[in-house]
Amino acid sequence: MSVKVLTVGSAVGSIRDLFAKIKAIDAKHGKFDLVLCTGDFFGPLDSASAEDETTQLLAGILEAPIECYIMQGDNPLSDAVIQKFAKTGGELCKNVFLMNKSGIITTANGLRIACLGGRYDPEIYTSAEAAPGFSSPFFSTHTMERLLSNTLTTSTAKQNYKSLADIQSTASSSQLIDVLITNVWPAAITNFSSAPLPAPELASIGAHPLDDTIRRTKPRYHFAAAGGQPPMFWEREPYLWDDTEGRISRFVSLGAFGGEPPTGKKQRWFYAFTIAPNSPTAAPAPRPANATKNPFTESFSRPTKRPLESTAEGENFIFGNVRQPQKRTRLAGGDPAKPPPGYKCHRCQSSEHLIDNCPERQKPPEGYVCKICDTVRSLFRYIVSPLNTLPLQPGHLVRDCPTRFALGDTGGRKPKPGYICRACGSDAHLVDDCPASSQRPQRDEHRGRGPKRGPPKEIAPDECWFCLSNPNLAKHLIVAIGSECYVTLPKGQIIPTQSAAEHVVVPGGGHVLIVPITHYPTYSTIPGDLAAPIVEETEKHKAALRAMYAKYGAAIVVFEVGRLSAKGGHAHVQAVPVPAALKDKVEEAFRAEGRMTGIDFEEDPDAALEACAGGRGSYFRVDLPDGRKLVHLIKDHVPFGIQFGRQVLVSLLNTPERLDWKACTLPEDEDRADAQAFKAAFAPFDPTL
Repeated sequence: MSVKVLTVGSAVGSIRDLFAKIKAIDAKHGKFDLVLCTGDFFGPLDSASAEDETTQLLAGILEAPIECYIMQGDNPLSDAVIQKFAKTGGELCKNVFLMNKSGIITTANGLRIACLGGRYDPEIYTSAEAAPGFSSPFFSTHTMERLLSNTLTTSTAKQNYKSLADIQSTASSSQLIDVLITNVWPAAITNFSSAPLPAPELASIGAHPLDDTIRRTKPRYHFAAAGGQPPMFWEREPYLWDDTEGRISRFVSLGAFGGEPPTGKKQRWFYAFTIAPNSPTAAPAPRPANATKNPFTESFSRPTKRPLESTAEGENFIFGNVRQPQKRTRLAGGDPAKPPPGYKCHRCQSSEHLIDNCPERQKPPEGYVCKICDTVRSLFRYIVSPLNTLPLQPGHLVRDCPTRFALGDTGGRKPKPGYICRACGSDAHLVDDCPASSQRPQRDEHRGRGPKRGPPKEIAPDECWFCLSNPNLAKHLIVAIGSECYVTLPKGQIIPTQSAAEHVVVPGGGHVLIVPITHYPTYSTIPGDLAAPIVEETEKHKAALRAMYAKYGAAIVVFEVGRLSAKGGHAHVQAVPVPAALKDKVEEAFRAEGRMTGIDFEEDPDAALEACAGGRGSYFRVDLPDGRKLVHLIKDHVPFGIQFGRQVLVSLLNTPERLDWKACTLPEDEDRADAQAFKAAFAPFDPTL
């Protein structure tokens, strides 16, 4: 059954007007099944008018005429929106649903729609320790990994799982999606295209990491919002996937609906299309007459001369076949860094260089405000405090902000002056990095401390890799589930399996995680009255694994990174089998590696763990094969490698190539085979059966 979809550009806070336009378009060209809103649906956080419309939307005063799925664009989302998302799982009001920053939904008709929100900054992309949430305008490599993990689930609805079969039944065997909406462009999208770009700088604005995601998900339609400043409309010719019979992809970048009015003609801001979910029995779609080579699979060398005319036509059932305007040309043999005739730099109006090479680009324009520290170029303001009056330094671009990577007291981003953590009242960290933010029994205590402190923020499903209700979870790897904990194989386990294994001692590899079902950042932060059954079941799983490993001539090593930060994720311990011949070398391996990396172990491990109880400190713990413990207390502002435990064990096992878990991941069918092999071998020892 075909689905009629209307896609619109950034509303930038003009929600009421957008709903009115959608209603008019639907009356004239509908009826549409759903609306996809790309880019910034909400306005900037400092916009009073946009904030007013956001408040009315969340209160249900503004009503959407059709189901609208919205995303995060260039701007951070407000606390009110984030809290509503966390409380409802995405439904902000009737007919308005906020998609995860890197999420996927499956419609009732079987249409798979994926989303990637936020801006791309190469340095932040590679350096972020965890996937940035809605309070950050950026995405990172973890965000992209989460998107790819999401594409392996068939539903994003929160589930009440009652059995392992329930969990595994939501896994999908294919990453292919029907529609992808992103804020940014992929880098290769202009390759092989003759469709004229509305501005030459759009040829180099793409995010390179998005290209690999496109290759793996092969979206049939891809819509983006951040095509220039202000956003401009551009529709690429269709392209085909040779490895998937008859699969055709289309890319459209939309102009903004709201925001500052552009100079000249308003860019086209909506696009309507009909799409039918893929069916194995459906005949392949005919090849479009204007189809090009695939920009993501074919090598590309940009020609020195562009064609004078383009006959590429966009297909749209409202507008029909639209002939595109002519493209600017570049002289053959010319310098690729030299502008084409008639070009003027948007920053300094020079015709001698492209905007990418503009010397003025290194300096902020007059009145520019750094969104990180709020300094203004060429303008000296004064911050008045009870102690002093400090002049602000001359302004700078966000990428040059000296406070950009300042850290708070828990290792996360340092808050702006005046910020108060809603969970504990501290001004030294954000609520997302607060150790108390997920300690639910302390809520009443926090509420009574003062009017500035609201209840601790509950971590939404898309914030945690290990919550069972999270669509990011690779449920096909789960091998046992009890009343308090579950056991799962990790992606890219330390032990080589399948084609990479010379000899697998434990069936399926044997490297597993023991994970409490209830979300706590570390075992030490579980409240005392709730900790006993969780710890008891964890110890039962450890004992069962010890017995199982012994059957296959291996000993158990267990380690936990108990880091007090939202970036530390969900409490879990890792259990790894090592050959029995190496069990007496485990302790020295950890101590020797620790000496080389500045990691020391406490003389009294039990006392060290007691000092961390109640969330009073971070720690790294190892359970040795003979039952003794090693404990290292992680110190504030002293770097600690989260992969330290893995680093020690791959050195001990002489498998240094297994250090990077990402390089060790396997295809899903091989992961499933490992999980089934381990599950069968573990069944006689499983304390949950």
